[in-house]
Amino acid sequence: MGRASASFGGQLKRLVVRRTLDDEFFDDVFELLIGADCGVQLSEELVSSLRERVRRDTLRDAGAAIGALKAELLDVLGERDRRLRLDDLPSVLLLVGVNGSGKTTTAGKLAHRLREEDRSVLVAAADTYRAAAIDQMRVWANAAEVDVVAHQPGGDPGAVVYDAIQAAQARRIDCVIVDTAGRLHTKANLMSELAKVRRVAERLIPGAPHETLLVLEANTGMNAIAQARAFHDALPLTGLVLTKLDGTARGGTVIAIERELGVPVKLVGLGEGIDDLNVFDPAAYLDALFAEASEPTAAPSG
Repeated sequence: MGRASASFGGQLKRLVVRRTLDDEFFDDVFELLIGADCGVQLSEELVSSLRERVRRDTLRDAGAAIGALKAELLDVLGERDRRLRLDDLPSVLLLVGVNGSGKTTTAGKLAHRLREEDRSVLVAAADTYRAAAIDQMRVWANAAEVDVVAHQPGGDPGAVVYDAIQAAQARRIDCVIVDTAGRLHTKANLMSELAKVRRVAERLIPGAPHETLLVLEANTGMNAIAQARAFHDALPLTGLVLTKLDGTARGGTVIAIERELGVPVKLVGLGEGIDDLNVFDPAAYLDALFAEASEPTAAPSG
């Protein structure tokens, strides 16, 4: 998340040198939050809470106020449960999202992560619209050392999921990861197809899918909230996966989505390697976001 830290943290650092906590300071904090894609309503609430905390704790300088802002943001992210629900045998993890969000890559990385936790994994290549997607899934699955269930391009995604779950049950596989086709969240017919895939899983295993994870590019900004809301309406999401978090300048997207939908960010992609999928840690995220603001400012030369 280098660009996010550089952009957000650099602007925070300029605020730290302010001498007084006046209205202009709070206006600048508001503009900073808007620029970071926290959204108007959340930014207003954060600034209001920050004003109250500054008054209540009798904070006197901008550095202390920035520390209080960090605490406010951590309060928003809260103590959400970010663990994957992997209680059943098999547990079904459904990955959904728009075109190009990184679902297939995430499926491969997630398979590798679960294998590292000594879980057996089977991948359902349910993106049947593109032959290239099935081939790409096979490459990632091979790297993760897991098997793939796939049909011919153009086949029924529900049938792929049905066969994958039955195979997992027969082989006592721990987890089935379902890679679905990308779809615009505005296309009702494609969204209803996801609901069908979900029903197939539920018929075979009551309570499945155990995780429905929306894969989002972190640099989508405020449009990510619209995507998340549409997918959440179509089939209840249990978690979010943010990809390309290392390359975004919009550090507030995470906070805005969680506040808007109450759906936790569970995993984040921080690079291109198979190991670059991590559990989201709010405290570490905010530490990185605020790191530049805490660095000492160089004294003026001359």
